[in-house]
Amino acid sequence: MPEQCQPDGPAPAGEARRGRPRGFDRPTALIRAMELFWEHGFEGTSLSELTKAMGISAPSLYAAFGSKEQLFREAVAYYNDPERSPTARALTDQPTARQAVEAMLRDNAVSYSDPQTPRGCLIVMSATNYAPRSRGIRDLLAALREQDRRDVQLRLDTAVGEGELPASVNTAALTGFVMTVLHGLSIQARDGADAKTLDGIVDLAMQAWNNHTVPTGGSRD
Repeated sequence: MPEQCQPDGPAPAGEARRGRPRGFDRPTALIRAMELFWEHGFEGTSLSELTKAMGISAPSLYAAFGSKEQLFREAVAYYNDPERSPTARALTDQPTARQAVEAMLRDNAVSYSDPQTPRGCLIVMSATNYAPRSRGIRDLLAALREQDRRDVQLRLDTAVGEGELPASVNTAALTGFVMTVLHGLSIQARDGADAKTLDGIVDLAMQAWNNHTVPTGGSRD
C-alpha cells in the first residue's frame, strides 16, 4: 500500500486545513534518490534536487525517510542488496575462488559501464569527499568496502584451506590487489571507459592472478 505524504502543492479549496495526504510510490522514490546520490555523492546532492527527482516536498521526504542521511543509508542498502550485488553473487555462486574473483570483476565492470545507470560504483564514487558533519556517511561507506574486502579474503582463505590455492599465497596481499582493481574499474568507468576497455583490464588482472597463484610448471586452467 503506498505511503501517504503531505501534498507537495497547494491543496484544493476547502481542503487546505485538512491537508489531504497524497500517495507516492516509496520504492520508486528511493530509486530516484539512489541514482542522484550515485551520480553526485552525498555532499553533492541537494535537498531540492532530491525532492524534485522524488516528486515530493521536503516535509514529505522527512516524514517518509527521517533525514537526508537516513535516505542515503536506505539508498545504499538498496544498491548493496545481496540479491542485486554482482560481488555478493560472484562470491557465493562460483565454484572456485578464481572464478569468483573473475566473475566479480567482470560483472561489476558491466554494471559500472551500463549506460542506463550512473557510471561507476555508488559506494566507491560517493566516498571521494565529505564534510565534517557527514563523517557518519564516510564511515558507512568505508565499512561496506571493508566488508567486501573481508568477504573476498575469506573466499581466498577457504580456497587455501581446501587446497585450491597454494599455501604460499599471501591472501591478504592478493585480496588487496583484487579490491584495488575493482575500485579502479569504478573510477575508470566514471571517466568514460566502456565495457570492452574494462574487460581488457580484467584480462590483465587475471593474468596477474595466475602469476601469483600457480606454482611454476602448474596448470593455469
